[in-house]
Amino acid sequence: MQGPHDPYVRVRDAREHNLRSVDVDIPRDALTVFTGVSGSGKSSLAFGTIYAEAQRRYFESVAPYARRLIHQVGAPKVGEITGLPPAVSLEQRRSSPTSRSSVGTVTTLSNSLRMLFSRAGDYPEGAEQLDSDAFSPNTAAGACPECHGLGRIHRTDEELLVPDPSLSVREGAIAAWPGAWQGKNLRDVLDALGYDVDRPWRELAQKDRDWILFTDEQPVVTVHPVREAGRIQRPYQGTYMSARRYVLHTFADSKSQALRTKAERFLTSEPCPVCGGSRLRPEALAVTFAGRTIAELAALPLTALAEALTLGARDRGDETARVLTDDLMVRIATVTELGLGYLSLDRATPTLSSGELQRLRLATALRAGLFGVVYVLDEPSAGLHPADTEALLVVLERLKAGGNTVFVVEHHLDVVRNADWLVDVGPRAGEHGGQVLHSGPPERLADVEESATRRYLFDVRPAPARRRREPSGQLALGPVTRHNLRGVTTRLPLGVLTAVTGVSGSGKSTFVGSITEELRGVERLVTVDQRPIGRTPRSNLATYTGLFDVVRKLFTATEEARARGYRAGRFSFNVAGGRCETCQGEGFVSVELLFLPSTYAPCPECHGARYNPETLEVRHGGRNIAEVLDLTVEAAAEVFADTPAALRSLRALLDVGLGHLRLGQPATELSGGEAQRIKLAAELQRLRRGHTLYVLDEPTTGLHPADVEVLMRQLHGLVDAGHSVVVVEHDMDVVADADWVIDLGPGGGDDGGRIVAEGPPAEVARQAGSRTAPYLARSLGRGSGSSTG
Repeated sequence: MQGPHDPYVRVRDAREHNLRSVDVDIPRDALTVFTGVSGSGKSSLAFGTIYAEAQRRYFESVAPYARRLIHQVGAPKVGEITGLPPAVSLEQRRSSPTSRSSVGTVTTLSNSLRMLFSRAGDYPEGAEQLDSDAFSPNTAAGACPECHGLGRIHRTDEELLVPDPSLSVREGAIAAWPGAWQGKNLRDVLDALGYDVDRPWRELAQKDRDWILFTDEQPVVTVHPVREAGRIQRPYQGTYMSARRYVLHTFADSKSQALRTKAERFLTSEPCPVCGGSRLRPEALAVTFAGRTIAELAALPLTALAEALTLGARDRGDETARVLTDDLMVRIATVTELGLGYLSLDRATPTLSSGELQRLRLATALRAGLFGVVYVLDEPSAGLHPADTEALLVVLERLKAGGNTVFVVEHHLDVVRNADWLVDVGPRAGEHGGQVLHSGPPERLADVEESATRRYLFDVRPAPARRRREPSGQLALGPVTRHNLRGVTTRLPLGVLTAVTGVSGSGKSTFVGSITEELRGVERLVTVDQRPIGRTPRSNLATYTGLFDVVRKLFTATEEARARGYRAGRFSFNVAGGRCETCQGEGFVSVELLFLPSTYAPCPECHGARYNPETLEVRHGGRNIAEVLDLTVEAAAEVFADTPAALRSLRALLDVGLGHLRLGQPATELSGGEAQRIKLAAELQRLRRGHTLYVLDEPTTGLHPADVEVLMRQLHGLVDAGHSVVVVEHDMDVVADADWVIDLGPGGGDDGGRIVAEGPPAEVARQAGSRTAPYLARSLGRGSGSSTG
């Protein structure tokens, strides 16, 4: 009976992305995990359908005027959803954090710390009490006036601005100035002001050189351009801007990343001489608590901050300090519980991994104490060491115990085993998925034969043992002193698969970051990370792998294209000619609606095809270019079976388990794990000569165990072909299958940064004092991994 207190969220006819008219009932007030291979449709169900519908309903209750101010998602393709409470999403997507965003601002711990300093800080004799805003570098009341609260100042000097003083101004001595017309204009203005622009720079008087480079004046003069043959140029009013002013203005305000990067070449960055990098006014830095300034406390790891605050409150002994520190301690405890005690409040958000950022948001959600809400989480175990995963499970239980429903998209088997309810989507990826194979208690999945998850959850048959490879050489690393690493040295074995392990924050990424092409013994280095392959929908799978060039050539070679004189550019949606000009090759147009969110609708002219009708008349193998871009990698491999250049790219993509992606799938729709595997595929299709060292940072993040097997086959293949592979990894089955392990730790932050153990997996698993050892031993005990023969 579906009465007013129906305990289920009931989804009917969900068709988002690859979902095939899915009907599913999921219990409320429970921990439900969504599983399935990468690309099966589990995120489309949890985020694209359930969360999107909850958000749409919430926005409908908001005043129309306010609605315009919020970025909204469109309505999901679903028949109906009943029994759906309000939802909070904790995705791994990065918002665009600025350099002012930090761990303290994300968790709101900074607010509490500022209040403590304002109300219970030790003020100098006779100083008046400051408002809490005065302790924030992000407000006018608190920011250091010299660096505007950024902690660093950018300077420039003559050597940077004029690298070659033998040139004259007209010959381009001032390298920092813009090129083309803008640079010519500044030279002409300087000429009109009476400066000699034809003498070598070094021969100009020092005071003239200083004025040209550093003046803040902006005089306006009449410029009489030099006559050029065939061009009539009239006099105009030109404004002068010194080289320093131009560089600082471009660096601070330009929207173009390329221009900002160019400007940065002419700047040096150093800690602000007034605030010493603390970002605050002297008045705020004069106030202390527990003998330290707010900037000094914000720089401590959270575990050390908690100790300092406890001591400070005990020494003070007054009620205000006790109440405020108690509140801070409870908030800090939630963050440290999730294995993030090594972070400091002033750590900038852009330097955090997506897993760390999501767990910070999770800690904040836990403190918010909401009731009756659906929390939708995207792989909260990503980037977590098995020791920290246990703490994560406790936090998820606490969210549920607070009267909430928790939906988790997850591949980590310990999280899956801990679920009250399991929704398994599949059976495979893309168009071969999109069906709910099982919705019920996890143990009942054992009866579902077509599930790819079942084998990994219940099958404990040992994997065949693999002979451990012997190194073909060694690479001397270190001493590395950076972040929390203090003079770490080791010899990295070559010709084998090495796994670098350790708890979150132990220094793994910093350690592998020290491997550079400059090191002796590195012929060629390839680093494959999870950063997006492009930031706009114009960048896609086919353009990134070079496959699109091959496809365009095939179309150019057709009789129809030759008869019409079409060249390869005609088949690009990024340039005028062949693309649809209404949407400029995007395939969709933004529709501005008053009082409603601006939405994207398929282009009314090309209906999403991206090209104009003439271009689409050219066919290759019965398909036009838009239809080819709509093929999945799997389908394209059959279509282009007779084209070796195309097949090489497609085979490489199939080999890393990306057969479900469409060739024209925009880069913005790909997960971090998919982006990383596309980069790996692009690398695999190159015909390699000589020894290459591959470094991968957590390549199995976001991968189902079945996809991990596919990826590991590729990595082992690279090693068998004579290359070396280093992976930073938390998946113990992958670590057990490596030839060599380097374990960092023992803890995170200041408690880490040392090599705790190194050697074959079986040896590291016996190491006392390693937090990785017990989990690695358990994985080896299940029989995966290598024999030491």
